[in-house]
This record gives sequence, structure tokens and C-alpha cells, in this order.
Amino acid sequence: MLKNAIERRLQLVRTPCEREHFIKKMSKNNDRFRRQRLGDNRWIQKYAIGELNFEDDDSQQEQSSNSGNDQEWSGLQFVSFGSGSSGNCSFLGNENGGVLIDAGVDPSHVYRDLEANGIRISRVKGIVLTHDHADHIRYAYRIVRENKHMRIYCTPRLMGGMLRHHNISRRIKDYQVSIFKEIPFFLAGMKFTAFETSHDAIDNMGFSIEAGGKNFVVATDMGVITPRAEHYMSQASYLMIESNYDRNMLDTGRYPEYLKARVRGEKGHLDNEVAAQFVASHYHQGLDWVFLCHLSDDNNTPAVALGAMRQALQGRGLTVGDGSNAPSEQDKDVQVYALPRFDTSLWFVF
Repeated sequence: MLKNAIERRLQLVRTPCEREHFIKKMSKNNDRFRRQRLGDNRWIQKYAIGELNFEDDDSQQEQSSNSGNDQEWSGLQFVSFGSGSSGNCSFLGNENGGVLIDAGVDPSHVYRDLEANGIRISRVKGIVLTHDHADHIRYAYRIVRENKHMRIYCTPRLMGGMLRHHNISRRIKDYQVSIFKEIPFFLAGMKFTAFETSHDAIDNMGFSIEAGGKNFVVATDMGVITPRAEHYMSQASYLMIESNYDRNMLDTGRYPEYLKARVRGEKGHLDNEVAAQFVASHYHQGLDWVFLCHLSDDNNTPAVALGAMRQALQGRGLTVGDGSNAPSEQDKDVQVYALPRFDTSLWFVF
């Protein structure tokens, strides 16, 4: 089928230039695409113009009425239910609903804390996945099976990696919606753009998420900051960045040498100093919050990671808040907060 052919071709689109070339080719043959009787013409047309819209009819009407007025989309909310190799999952949205980013935390924990803060699971539209490692996808199938209105938004290669490397029912594909790097899509009133990151899973990505005139960027599990990741991360209003390990603690720690080499490698994890220097060198006045994520339990501590980030930012003459929302902290240039490894974070409303 034509749809499957397009999907296979888009798996190979890795750079903005390739994407533009592919969209031009599709646009040339747009009349032929329109004549196809696939029962899914809107899917074809969205690729032809370079974006996707997965909103339901009510959400599309709301988005249309709010177009050109980002101020009407207000009250962005964020919470992490756990961040580290034991499990990763967070929520981003507003009081009307949102999405889960990754699904590596026990759903009963997630449901409970969402309900406690006034978010019904029926208002969560789906799960976006960053890569196919178990600590990010472990509970994805269970969540969508228990909440049949939800979908899993990931690339075809990521789904293939999940099925090859994990004991997951192939029925999970019934809940998948394919997305592609550098091709924006709309979900829960927000605009998502996936971008390439450097890690040792089958397919790896961060997300740039636009809502209410602000930009929330998720950049976790990466050995180095790639040029495309740098492009999106440098535009963040709220940046969730990996700060996985302290170099000295890793070098002198109990990990075997092969594991130390994997962590340090280009497809491994980001150390505190690299994360801190990146944020300090790319700071701009629109950057309000920095969330340190995926801290190692063996080779890092929140105090060490926060200290490295604070020192780098203060070295640029910036004042750094502790994320507590205490009156004395609110006027600082930027807030920095380390996401807890096993527990739910503070509930942030921006």
C-alpha cells in the first residue's frame, strides 16, 4: 500500500535537507496522492505539508479558535513520577489533559498522583516515547491496554526495537501511531517535534514541545549533545536535561570497566559538567527552568549535580533559584531542580 511505502521511506529521513527533499517529491505528485482510495487521505496530506495532527475533532476546533493567540493556552503543568534507570515517566499538559512522556513507572503510582492533582487519566491523550530501553517503555502496553482511548506515539524503528528486545505482546502495535523525527505533530493542544539524540537504543529522540508561547524540551539519555539536539535545546523555556553522572564518582566507583566505558561513550550518558557547561553557554533570558533528569544512583547525587549546574550558571553572573517557589527564590534568573529518582517531583504549574 502507498501508506506503508511512505512510512518505510520516512524511516530513512534523518536530516532537515532529506525531509525537505522528500516533501517536495510528495508535493509534485500530490494529485496522484489525492486520487488514492486508502480511506486515510488526511494522513497522506499531512505528510505532504510536513506536519501531522492527531487531535480529536473537539481539540482541533479548540486549536483552530486559539490559533495566533498562544496566551489562551495557559497553565502548563509538569510532573515527574520517577527519573533514572529504575524507571522514567512524566506528565506534561494543563488542567484539560496532556500526555505522558515515557512509561517506565508503575501505572498505579502514575494514576494516583495524577488524580491527586486533578488530572483524570481519561484526559491523558497518549504516551510519547524517547527510546526503547526498558526503564522508559516497561509499562507502555499495560497503560494503553487499561486506557483504550490512549495511543503510543513513537517511530516505527522504536516500535520494532521494543518488539525485538522486550517480552511485549505484538498487540501493542494496535495502539501505535507512527511519528517521525523533524516532522511536527499536534497532540493534546501542544506541538511536538522529535529530534535525534545519541544513545545506544535502536532509535533515540528528544522532544521539543510548544504550548502557550513557551517551549518545553525533553533531552534525556544521550552521550553527547548532537547538533540537532543543540538546536532545539538552545530554544527551550523549560529544559529537562540529563545530568547522569559525576566523572570522579564514575571513575572511582564500583562499575566494571566495560560499563564505565559505555556510560562515558558517545552513545552513553551525559555527565554533570557537560550538562552544566551546555546550559551556561546557551543560557538566554527566555530560559526559566532547568530540570536535571536521569541522575545515577551509584555515580551521582542531587547535591553534586545541582552544585555543578549552579556553579556553571553563577560563573556567567546569573542568579540561580532552587525551584522551591519560596518568595526569596522567585526573582532569580533561572530555577534549577533535580528530578527525584524514585519519587514524584513537585507539581509545577508555569
